[in-house]
Amino acid sequence: MAKIPYRYFLDESKLPTAYYNLRADMKEQHAPMINPATMQPAKEEDLYPVFPVGLCKQEFDNTTRYIEIPEPVRDYYRTYRPSPLIRAYNLEKVLGTPAKIYYKFEGNNTSGSHKLNSAAEMAYLAKSEGLRGVTTETGAGQWGTALAMACAHFGLDLTVYMVKVSAQQKPYRKAVIETFGAQIIPSPSDTTEVGRQILQKHPDTGGSLGCAISEAVEAAVTSPDRKYVLGSVLNSVLLHQSVIGLEAKTAMEQLDEYPDLVIGCAGGGSNLGGLIAGYMQDRLLGKKAPYFIAVEPASCPSLTRGRYAYDFGDTGRITPLLPMYTLGCEFLPSANHAGGLRYHGMSPVISKLYHDGYIDEARAVEQTKVFEAACAFSKAEGILPAPESSHAIRVAMDEALKCKETGEQKTILFGLTGTGFFDMKAYMDYHDGVMTDYIPTDAELQTGFDSLVQVPGYPLD
Repeated sequence: MAKIPYRYFLDESKLPTAYYNLRADMKEQHAPMINPATMQPAKEEDLYPVFPVGLCKQEFDNTTRYIEIPEPVRDYYRTYRPSPLIRAYNLEKVLGTPAKIYYKFEGNNTSGSHKLNSAAEMAYLAKSEGLRGVTTETGAGQWGTALAMACAHFGLDLTVYMVKVSAQQKPYRKAVIETFGAQIIPSPSDTTEVGRQILQKHPDTGGSLGCAISEAVEAAVTSPDRKYVLGSVLNSVLLHQSVIGLEAKTAMEQLDEYPDLVIGCAGGGSNLGGLIAGYMQDRLLGKKAPYFIAVEPASCPSLTRGRYAYDFGDTGRITPLLPMYTLGCEFLPSANHAGGLRYHGMSPVISKLYHDGYIDEARAVEQTKVFEAACAFSKAEGILPAPESSHAIRVAMDEALKCKETGEQKTILFGLTGTGFFDMKAYMDYHDGVMTDYIPTDAELQTGFDSLVQVPGYPLD
């Protein structure tokens, strides 16, 4: 049999024409989103003042299995998709493992990540609604960059609230976002009422995605011709990111491969939900399926140490209540470098799949071990990975080393969500030996749990 190429590119004709909606095949839906004003299940129209209407329709669609990708979005996808599936021959050799390791590489666009898949759809929906612009938040900067690119393409204004510690660590992200015409504001800031309240309560905070979401939502709802869009967590985001898993599955089938393990990093759930989409359908339909592993930072362990409960999606408590694994909306993660995975909660879809056993396992890994894996991967494969992606690399390497011990010839697929070129300060800290591992104590987590809201009639955990 001929050796499989290092990089395998699908023909452009294999670019998905429709998103796959996992919820259509789930045996039981996650509990409803709750309107905090009424403490009743939110309705689609409740979200119209905040999100583009087309996005709201996708958010509440639990029955349509395949949702067509608009032709203008598919045209934009063609500038960087299909993305390559890569066989990690060199990493396999370095590890001395009998395992076959594949990764789906989403960093081959200027944003450097998978985030552009959802940004393109959201910008198109906002433009189709006649909006002048949108607001958003960003953690490590990939989402802000991706949305800036998409807004420039579709002709929209954009304001990005970036987690302050990430803005400090990654000044060049600001330059890239501004190059595409967007405005970037470190969060929490004094430009919004909720930002001023957070600063008064926590004057030295490095911020969090929850803080930045609060500011971005406030900025949107106080402007008549702007709305807010979110790059992770929501059902609609996982829908858009399904192109990753659909492409990966098609490519693996053409190579006559089926993974034993599928491994993805998990912050809010967008990459993980997208990567597992095609294979999760197999499990939901009762077919043979891989073993699914979600990997998160030990500094922000929502799946491994969080509670399955209703919680606000933001620190300022202005979003609807979501059913998810969470550390509590008032949990403020350590400023150590976990990049875009520094979010207190997890996607309701991912949370439900994990709670019901469809996602087999969640692991939390420390930062120094993550960067150890990132450096080993870089040397072997010639790609500098993002810290977020490197959480998945760490566990993929661990599983490959287990195969070395047992002699098992497993096939491993993981998501390489993006590149790490804007994360050099973190790499420098690791090389200089000043990077630290932070694991919150039970007492610190309890502070976040104390902020959880009980929703009568909808018990979860």
